[in-house]
Amino acid sequence: MSEDVERAAGTKAWELVVAWIEQGILDGRLVRGSTLPAERDLAAQLGVSRAVVREAVRTLQANGVLRSNVGAGATGGTIVEGEPHVALTRMLRMHVALANFPGRDVTEVRVVLERLSVALACAHADDDARAAMRAALELMDDDDLTREEFSRFDTEFHVAIARSAGNRLVTDLTVAIREAMNLPIGWGFGELAEWTQVRTQLRAHHHAIMAAIEARSADEAAELVDQHIWWAYEAIPRLQRAQ
Repeated sequence: MSEDVERAAGTKAWELVVAWIEQGILDGRLVRGSTLPAERDLAAQLGVSRAVVREAVRTLQANGVLRSNVGAGATGGTIVEGEPHVALTRMLRMHVALANFPGRDVTEVRVVLERLSVALACAHADDDARAAMRAALELMDDDDLTREEFSRFDTEFHVAIARSAGNRLVTDLTVAIREAMNLPIGWGFGELAEWTQVRTQLRAHHHAIMAAIEARSADEAAELVDQHIWWAYEAIPRLQRAQ
């Protein structure tokens, strides 16, 4: 077997192809923008069928690692893409839905990530980033919003903060876990009897966080985000249960 990739007992053929691609990324042979060998060539090189190569490529496409372009020449082929938030968001959403992570565990991790992302946003957010945050806030201030709409704009506010952090890994991790929590939070909103009071408090939290970002007060913003997330955890019973 070429490229020193051996097939361990019980390993499926498509996993061999995934392992070859993974090893190429780790050792630097494949980088973002690299084109994989043609399907026929890779199948012959690894001693597998073309159908096996296609299965491996589909798996890595779903995980945000590869992108297939239709066509010939320089514009065609399978490209190493590298969109980690795609895979992270998809996997976290499914595992949260399957209750593999208790609500408190998810919330603890979310607090750590969002404290860091908002602190970084205080230093790095530009005018466009702050405008995106304010736009989400303005939308959330509409009393005619449904709970589902409020939840969507709530997510947009937190995601806008994360995207302005200036650290791609922090951004991708924060966005992944916040978007994974979008449905549980939305469902939780739908179950609340005292929705108006909760909505008012959430708005106040968001505006206070925005003010701290505008003032570039990283410590204050991080503390406000911490308090906000834990307040919501206590106010929304669904978040305290297995999701």
